Amino acid sequence: MRVVVVGAGIGGLAAALSLHAAGIECLVVDAVTQLRPLGVGINIQPHAVRELTELGLGGELARIGVPTSFQTYTDRFGGTILALPRGRAAGYRWPQYSVHRGVLQMSLLAEARRRLGEEAVRTGLTFRDVVEGPEGVIVSFMDVRTGDPVEVAADVLVGADGIHSAVRARLHPDDGPLLWGGVRMWRGITASGPFLDGATLAVAGSNLSCKFVAYPISPDRTRINWVAEVKVAEGGPVPVADWSREGRLEDVLPHFADWRFPWLDVPELIRGAGRILEYPMVDKDPLRSWGRGRVTLLGDAAHPMYPVGSNGGSQAVLDARVLARSLALSGPTEGLVAYEEERRTATTPLVLANREMPMERTLATVAARAPLGFGDISEVLTPEELAEMAAGQRRITDMDVRFLNERASWSVEGR
Repeated sequence: MRVVVVGAGIGGLAAALSLHAAGIECLVVDAVTQLRPLGVGINIQPHAVRELTELGLGGELARIGVPTSFQTYTDRFGGTILALPRGRAAGYRWPQYSVHRGVLQMSLLAEARRRLGEEAVRTGLTFRDVVEGPEGVIVSFMDVRTGDPVEVAADVLVGADGIHSAVRARLHPDDGPLLWGGVRMWRGITASGPFLDGATLAVAGSNLSCKFVAYPISPDRTRINWVAEVKVAEGGPVPVADWSREGRLEDVLPHFADWRFPWLDVPELIRGAGRILEYPMVDKDPLRSWGRGRVTLLGDAAHPMYPVGSNGGSQAVLDARVLARSLALSGPTEGLVAYEEERRTATTPLVLANREMPMERTLATVAARAPLGFGDISEVLTPEELAEMAAGQRRITDMDVRFLNERASWSVEGR
């Protein structure tokens, strides 16, 4: 069996490593001429860390990432509302890691080329079309350097080419637009000293108005990834979301000019970023089916979601592992049916739960009841309200601890 994966992001490269481990030949193709460590910070949840560890990447994750200790919610003055243990502290057998997205991608790329061969990841090829026959698919590309057409034969095509997926557009020409909830996001990375215990993911405020997220992404805890989220409109359909759009300090800083906590100076952190990126918080309505025949989707191409649960990259890793297992056990067509049934059933509720933003109501309640801050959260929220908030966070981020710890491995022996 041979699989062509369009897109050399985290999902596409995780798919290549997973397919190789299952004894399936894989070619990864990307439109850019050179893959570079772009982006900012992301979190890899324990359920995805398990899968990457079973692929032999546990040591690399420990080398490049920060094992997150707590996800702490505060008001806009830095007063603690709720602190939830993460990773091993929450009972998982695997950590949660905060890491630079580009550094993780480059690690996966290096490992894919080492295991599969240098020619297993080809760049500078733009997807054009796919034609399915009784024995496989013919995938058409264009070489962006020469303009020449390139055709590749395979048994399966996987579109892992992100939120603006060309493969998804080919499969679903009448697909709906990107949907914006009205929140604009600015992101940056700043060299700064550690805060709190040096491994906390801190969330301050509410994106029903203004919200600020910060966490370390370097092993020495001195590179801080931050996200500023501001509700600026009612939202609606948008034609495009450009993840590389340059943001301006003067647009974001006024919203957080007086956000100084005992443990973090937010304006200083924003000013210290070498580069600011700006984009809208968008997702898409879930598809009723991802692919057809011998073609399917993976990661953001299949299920773009709001980044409120720190789960987008993690779900792409889970997609990759289930894809490889399903193809290895059931073959091309039946395997893709099994893959889609398992993963679409799991990700559709997650997309909708992220859109609902279940914790924001509680955070807004804190701001309404204590607009000038509080001494102890018990003065503001009841135990039941705090429990409801914790449950909302688990619904968009966590997998059942005992289930994950005890379930059988998804690994299949190479054939």
